[in-house]
Amino acid sequence: MSTRYPFTAVVGMDDLRLALLLNAVSPAVGGVLVRGEKGTAKSTAVRALAELLPQVAVVAGCRFSCDPASPDPGCPDGPHGDGGADARPARMVELPVGASEDRLVGSLDIEKALADGVKAFEPGLLAAAHRGILYVDEVNLLSDHLIDHLLDAAAMGASHVEREGVSVRHAARFLLVGTMNPEEGELRPQLLDRFGLTVEVAASRVPEERVEVVRRRLAFEDDPAGFAGRWAGEEAALRERIVAARELLPKVALGDAVLLQIAATCAAFEVDGMRADIVMARTATALAAWAGREEVTSEDVRRAALLALPHRRRRNPFDAPGMDEDKLDETLERFKGDEPEDDPDPGPDGPGDGGPGGGGVPPQGGEGPAPEPDGVPEQAPAQTPAPEPEHAPRGAAGERAAVKAGEPFRTKTLSVPGLGEGAAGRRSRARTQNGRTTGATRPQGTLTKLHLSATVRAAAPHQRARGRAGAGLVVRRDDLRQAVREGREGNLVLFVVDASGSMAARRRMGAVKGAVLSLLLDAYQRRDKVGLVTFRGRAAELALPPTSSVDAAAARLEELPTGGRTPLSAGLLKARDVLRVERLRDPSRRPLLVVVTDGRATGGGPDPVGLAARAARLHAADGTASVVVDCEAGPVRLGLAGGLARDLGGTAVTLDELRADAIAGLVREAQVNRSVRRAA
Repeated sequence: MSTRYPFTAVVGMDDLRLALLLNAVSPAVGGVLVRGEKGTAKSTAVRALAELLPQVAVVAGCRFSCDPASPDPGCPDGPHGDGGADARPARMVELPVGASEDRLVGSLDIEKALADGVKAFEPGLLAAAHRGILYVDEVNLLSDHLIDHLLDAAAMGASHVEREGVSVRHAARFLLVGTMNPEEGELRPQLLDRFGLTVEVAASRVPEERVEVVRRRLAFEDDPAGFAGRWAGEEAALRERIVAARELLPKVALGDAVLLQIAATCAAFEVDGMRADIVMARTATALAAWAGREEVTSEDVRRAALLALPHRRRRNPFDAPGMDEDKLDETLERFKGDEPEDDPDPGPDGPGDGGPGGGGVPPQGGEGPAPEPDGVPEQAPAQTPAPEPEHAPRGAAGERAAVKAGEPFRTKTLSVPGLGEGAAGRRSRARTQNGRTTGATRPQGTLTKLHLSATVRAAAPHQRARGRAGAGLVVRRDDLRQAVREGREGNLVLFVVDASGSMAARRRMGAVKGAVLSLLLDAYQRRDKVGLVTFRGRAAELALPPTSSVDAAAARLEELPTGGRTPLSAGLLKARDVLRVERLRDPSRRPLLVVVTDGRATGGGPDPVGLAARAARLHAADGTASVVVDCEAGPVRLGLAGGLARDLGGTAVTLDELRADAIAGLVREAQVNRSVRRAA
């Protein structure tokens, strides 16, 4: 068994360590979502926590880790008698990004269930994680249906497996920890809300701390066992502190004055629902127990708010998580009642009394126990980069400063025609694992979704030949039929945005950016990947390679300057190159090309209009679905965008038609006119 990096050897990352430890003290807090840039060793810190958890007593031979003191009455391996008990370390189970639904929740032997009425159940990762830690690295890259299963189990404390009327339930209570890099895409707000706490981590900018990180990491890699041994004392002390806090937790009093502060704070920050209030109450109680106190204070409420509320304040994917601490302090002071003085000892600041603090430094390696903070400056002056001009010129002739995007709006639904087989999403029709049943087929590999009636029809003609004597149906594996289901897939939405001078001439760029921002928001909600190609002057540029992070696309769009000629053909050819590469990387994800332009072509060669038409017809020959957002304005319109749409083999919509409310208004108007005509 490999040696894990010691938790107490972690340099910095005080908030992360505290959030993990609070969940170790009180798993009811609801887990931790760790957000941070790459290379901050988020995973190392989480894996190190497993070594600190106390051993768990389990019923001997139970695959679901039932507690001998109170076994689960619905356990598939039960009922449990006096079968004895075993003690084992708490497990840390990792859920891979590419895991299947059956691997997560478990699977049933459908053949035995139909033929013999026996629930032959193979436990999944949720069962393995019961009474331990379930760790999901890159949780934002998991499929939506897996995240739904995962968070439902975390909220209910149980996992349910349903297969065509055959049902199995087992306990699944675990400490849920997810890590993610926001650059790779955000979680949906309703999924963010299911994580109890969230922590932002970043590499320290203090040179002394970075030196300590490298020193410890190298020492750990040279001699993992020896390095862990030098931290054994600190690990044992921290383990004992967790046990003591768990024992104290039921005795902690949560007074009415503190509950009023919690409710007032959640109301002041306008968080949705009541889960935030409950999580804050549990977190504040765990903070008090961690500090060795039996009463919750205002400082506990403050720290609980900083951990439990930032991710719940997001209203759309372009909002950065965060808290206004001045507003928080004002709210707490306003609703502060009679309570004991706050403990001057900042007990819950971190996992122990030693080790240097820092701003999210990853646990790496080094020599021996950490030096005390004496040698490390607690608050080294930050290196502030020299400010740049807000709209620094880039030297292009005629270039104009970036303009602010208009307000986003709900857009008309754009989709790719036909039936795909891409990643699950919400845009275009596709064959998926989840959705409405449209047919049946022989399973290729493991059966995941049984089509019951088709299976019965396949087995029925062979019952006499198989010697059926009783009421049970004799089913063979060749009779099983897989349900074919139709749902929705996510697509690659590649935006090709005209940033030339003609787009800025009538101050239209703000409205155009608002439209693209609206489409980006729609892509986020429909689980698409997005990319951004811009063209102006003499060439086109891939401003953002295809990614799941729509907020990154929004940031690039906001910075987009305008000016120069209109090399439309260059933009279309650049987009074709991007799509060609993406087809090799992910052939199942179908693209949707969204060209935002007024249709003018004034650059790129001696015959810019002809070149643009030929480039558009190449996309049509590739079979790429496309939409042209016509940005032409004014009383006289040339209709150039419509011609471009015809060459692309796609459709054209104006900025006004792109609005969903405008479409709905036209439908309502048509219905009213039809009713008037009938009445006449």
